[in-house]
Amino acid sequence: MTQFNDLSSLPAYLASRRSGRPRDMVAPGPDAAQLRDIVAIATRTPDHGKLNPWRVVHIASDQRDALARVLVDAYRSEKPEAGRLEIEAMETFARQAPELLVVLYSPRESSKIPLWEQQLSAGAFVMNLLHAIHAQGFVGGWITGWPSYSDSVRDHFGAAGEQIAGFVFIGTASQPLEERPRPEIDAVFSEWNAVAR
Repeated sequence: MTQFNDLSSLPAYLASRRSGRPRDMVAPGPDAAQLRDIVAIATRTPDHGKLNPWRVVHIASDQRDALARVLVDAYRSEKPEAGRLEIEAMETFARQAPELLVVLYSPRESSKIPLWEQQLSAGAFVMNLLHAIHAQGFVGGWITGWPSYSDSVRDHFGAAGEQIAGFVFIGTASQPLEERPRPEIDAVFSEWNAVAR
């Protein structure tokens, strides 16, 4: 487990961040103080209007069986024809990795700040969580999937009007993290030329 502590190597360190597969995460995960630090760091995210249109719910290890029941019940309610493998996938989802954070997008409808900007802030908050997890020497994985889009699942963590932005699993990598293909810089970065228009 490596922690970041050298400002001169910050660009290389940031470039080393990888997402991990929750199923491949093992103990240790962050302790209670480290989790609070991770969330505190993530709050340092762009947030037009200072709305905090996001919040986090921690699911402790002794609550994973209850989460599995929530997911299975919600899945069966929506898909009564679900087979054994689908149900097992919900149970497995709930029990992955040593630590789990549920991030909720909590828009402020009455604000003059457009909802699109609030959504961007929520995404930036989750990205900051992943960087903070990496800086603490752990691996994180931001997962959505069916549970993120289920109102029934959402109701266990939040209220109508909120959405699950994702489940952030945290632990230690049990194997080297794979590098995924990244876009060629010229495919995503260009110079604007007003004359060429």
